[in-house]
Amino acid sequence: MARIDPDEAALKDKVVYINRVAKVVKGGRRFSFSALVVVGDSNGTIGIGKGKANEVPEAIRKAVESAKKSLITFPIRETTIPHRITGKFSGSSVVMNPAPKGTGIIAGGPVRSILEVCGVHDIVAKTLGGHNPFNTARATLDALGRLRDPREVIAIRRGKTEDVAKDKQSDKEEAKGAETKA
Repeated sequence: MARIDPDEAALKDKVVYINRVAKVVKGGRRFSFSALVVVGDSNGTIGIGKGKANEVPEAIRKAVESAKKSLITFPIRETTIPHRITGKFSGSSVVMNPAPKGTGIIAGGPVRSILEVCGVHDIVAKTLGGHNPFNTARATLDALGRLRDPREVIAIRRGKTEDVAKDKQSDKEEAKGAETKA
């Protein structure tokens, strides 16, 4: 998978979860914070990151930097995903189903935040197993990373990989043309 340059894309970030951790020392408690942040461009690019620091803003800044280093892309069909997919990480599983236009994002917790930032508008998702936000976010990222464009799969099965590259290039040009018109 090609590395995505975070400077080229107009990325939005969203804080998913902030955790306060207390360390008991001789003089009392020392507090530190960990933050889970997602970044995306509302067009099929998403990354998640975790940051730890003694101050909340510093933890968020570190998480955003980490998220920009872990960007992935996935296919979007109109306003939903191309097919049903299940993602797993540690004890968490996320099942995502495509939905008709106008359904909205039916998901909870970190899954909803990730889908809002990455540009999916109609989807039904269910979190199974553990509900730790860090594991749920990684399970969602696993599912999105394994999505495949149906045209790409058909072309590969027929042995026409060069047609897939041409189709992807023409899709990108159409998307850029639509952005400049808007």
